[in-house]
Amino acid sequence: MNKLVAALLCVLTLWSASISAAEYTLKFATLAPQGSTWMNLLEDWGKTVKKRSHGRLEFKFYPGGVQGDEPDVLKKMRFGQLHGGAFTGYGIGQMYSPARVLELPFLFDNYAEIDQVRAQLMPEFEAGFKNNGYRLLGWMEVGFVYFFSQQPINTFDDLKQRRIWLWQGDALGEAMFRASDLAPVPLSIVDVFTSLSTGLIDTVYCTPLASIALQWFTKTQYVVDLPLTNGIGGLIVSNRFFDSLPPDLQTLLAETGRETGEKLITATRIDNAKSLDVLKQEGLKFVLQPEQVDHQELLRMRDAAAAELTASGYIPKDLYARTWDALKTLRAGQTR
Repeated sequence: MNKLVAALLCVLTLWSASISAAEYTLKFATLAPQGSTWMNLLEDWGKTVKKRSHGRLEFKFYPGGVQGDEPDVLKKMRFGQLHGGAFTGYGIGQMYSPARVLELPFLFDNYAEIDQVRAQLMPEFEAGFKNNGYRLLGWMEVGFVYFFSQQPINTFDDLKQRRIWLWQGDALGEAMFRASDLAPVPLSIVDVFTSLSTGLIDTVYCTPLASIALQWFTKTQYVVDLPLTNGIGGLIVSNRFFDSLPPDLQTLLAETGRETGEKLITATRIDNAKSLDVLKQEGLKFVLQPEQVDHQELLRMRDAAAAELTASGYIPKDLYARTWDALKTLRAGQTR
């Protein structure tokens, strides 16, 4: 009798496991640390998908860069070891570089411009990702990017004396540094914190929220009070994984991905504003305000970097021209 009961319990356990196991598991990586705003919203996305799919589709998250830098994640996606991730503009540049037209420095003046121009270009971006083997489920941002340094930056020329980190392999960053006559130190993002500690670098660029989430602010004392660009991001899965899903789960993943992207944009903007206050409370000094900078020189650097990127095809010339046309039309309407 005991053996019979044990056998029945074993069968019931296996049956229970079989009906609770997901049919599809989306292995999803991100640099966002556990407990950060980004990671919390991503986990909410996973819970929503699991609930609305009745357990058929679930996420397995890999936060905090445990799967490596973004190029590592992309490589693992190509081999099927991962299926998707939350990427910054750096990773996006390796999937569909034209989208980085929205990340050119000193291009947009405010969020309203960003939102309206992006809305016009989004259908084109979604098609571009799909044609390159990826599905853009949701658009997000990392926010406005600033220089953080261990040394005071009183003029733009002071940056030429600094050991500035460059995200290794970032074509847009490389073009901008060349146009600015700066000589950066290329490193993987996962090596930045240690390199700030050892003195290999003394200056980095990131958003206020990222500086706190990654703890880089603990290794710097100064913030250049001049936003460089609005860092972009995306929630992306491979076509191979997306196409393996039945139509109803494809629709669910796309709808919830778009909703999550919108939530991430809103939360990121709010948290970046709060993070600026936190940095000031932590004693970081904000230096080199916008009125102390030669804006014409900044625009010259931007245009030089854009010329290099369009000449190489990294950002198509016609897309750059259309982006400018949309921006000029928008600004003309606002001044009437």
